Amino acid sequence: MGFLDVILGRSKPVRPDLDQLFGLPSAAITLQAGAGFVPTGLGSVCFASVEGGAFIRLQEDVRELLDTGTGAGAAPVEFSQDGYGYTWLLVRRPADDVAALVNDLHAVNTLLQDGGFGPQLLCSLLGFRDEGHRSLALVYLYKRGTFYPFAPVADAKDKRDNGLEIQVRALLGDDLRIEEDLARWFPVWGAPGLK
Repeated sequence: MGFLDVILGRSKPVRPDLDQLFGLPSAAITLQAGAGFVPTGLGSVCFASVEGGAFIRLQEDVRELLDTGTGAGAAPVEFSQDGYGYTWLLVRRPADDVAALVNDLHAVNTLLQDGGFGPQLLCSLLGFRDEGHRSLALVYLYKRGTFYPFAPVADAKDKRDNGLEIQVRALLGDDLRIEEDLARWFPVWGAPGLK
């Protein structure tokens, strides 16, 4: 950072530590033991789409990379677009293999970042569910390098279970780097991987 940047109050964005994603398997164990939430086997990556052949080729590379690991009858990687124009990549793995799912999410983030599309990456999430069929996601904010819990209330449009989110924050404080600014706990309504 240069002298003028310091004077003008500009700062370089912190490069995210994608290895933080590898804390998710231990967080999943803590979440199951402490709150009864188990992984669903679904995870997703959200990014802003970019027009052009290079980005289309990168999407094909992601699909090829992740589909290679699917067995016979396994669902391939799915791409979708939400109402805001963001692209979501959904990855499915067996619910008891959180490590494989995290490896896939890390690979997608790394491939996009190394392909020069890091600024388009927004977040990744890992889905969970409890016996009462409540949904929960652990969301990784790419640009902040932090996690936060997102707990939508079932059968209620655009309503969150804030109490559960705070409980999960306290529970996972030793496992993950939790986002301290609650204003950055953005809702991800209808995100693939959160069902």
